[in-house]
Formats: sequence, structure tokens, C-alpha cells
Amino acid sequence: MLITIEGIDGSGKSTLVAGLERALADLSPLITREPGATWVGEAVRRSIAENTDPITECLLFVADHAAHLAHVVRPALEAGRIVISDRYSDSRYAYQGVTLDGLFPDPVGWLRRIHEPFTISPDLTFLCVLPVDEAETRLKTHREHFENGCVLEQVQRNYLSFAEAEPGRFVLVDAMLPAPDVCGFVADEIRRRVCD
Repeated sequence: MLITIEGIDGSGKSTLVAGLERALADLSPLITREPGATWVGEAVRRSIAENTDPITECLLFVADHAAHLAHVVRPALEAGRIVISDRYSDSRYAYQGVTLDGLFPDPVGWLRRIHEPFTISPDLTFLCVLPVDEAETRLKTHREHFENGCVLEQVQRNYLSFAEAEPGRFVLVDAMLPAPDVCGFVADEIRRRVCD
């Protein structure tokens, strides 16, 4: 089973994933992330730090996703493991859909078409939702260009539209709740789905 954790920057995804690793230890899930699970992720991080042009940055993210699938996700799924990924392809569609807006028509559709031949759709996606001003408050002082409030508003709108289009896959999570409550809710839901 492939489970993904999504949400805007500052929504508590990484804290949630760390909590799930402990809460679900008896299930031995593979915990992974995008970008960064493979060496390609380092190129992505560099492109962000150096404010590379949006198309180059986007294609590096796509390359990272492909490498992540080939070297981490597919082998684990084939071995019968539960995979929990901190960000996955929906992050690409939500974030790059904003950064590529205006460069060509329908950037989200273009991104989906690029991914379609090789990606694996998650079985379950938890979307951490909170007000953007709260997310901004949680973020560090030095921000990446993705962490601008206007960008985050558009990204969250993209995420919510994805959830509306696929209600069977997405579970909305109130990221304003205390971290232990969020983790408990998500862990219980994963156990329920795994046991079905």
C-alpha cells in the first residue's frame, strides 16, 4: 500500500510522518520523502536554493520522482511493504502548477501527462489543511520561494481541488489540531484501511 502525506509548507507533514514511524512501528512501514530519497533530490534542493528557472526546477522534481519510484517505492511495494511518503506526485501538481502558471496553458494537466506513463497513484493520501497565515507563522524566517503566502494560497486551492476530484483517495486532516491528535487520527485510519 502506498500512502502519501501532503499539504502546504508549515502544515506539519514532517512532524506527522515522524510520529507515524513510531505509531506504526509494528507494521514496519517504509518511510520516505520527496525530494531527497535519492541523489537527484540534492539537485532539486540546489535548484531551489539558487532560484533556478521554473521549467528546469520542475523537470528536476519530475526526475526526482522517477528515481524515487525506481529505487525506493516500487521495490518496497513489490516486497509487500507499506510505503509512507512525505510528499509525492500531488506536491508536484500543486506547487509546480502554480510556479508554471502563465508559462503555458494548463500546467497541472501538462504535469499529469508527464507523470502518467511512469508514476503510481497512491492508495491513500492524507492532506493536512490549515489557514495559510498559520502556516506562515510556523515557517522559519528565511523562506524558499514556495513559502510565499500568495503561492501557498494557490497551492492549497490546488490540493483541495484534487481532494474534491478524488474523495476516495484523499482524507482531509485538520492541521490546527495538536500534533499527537493528528498523528493518532492518521495512524488509526491507516490501520483501518490496512485491515480492510
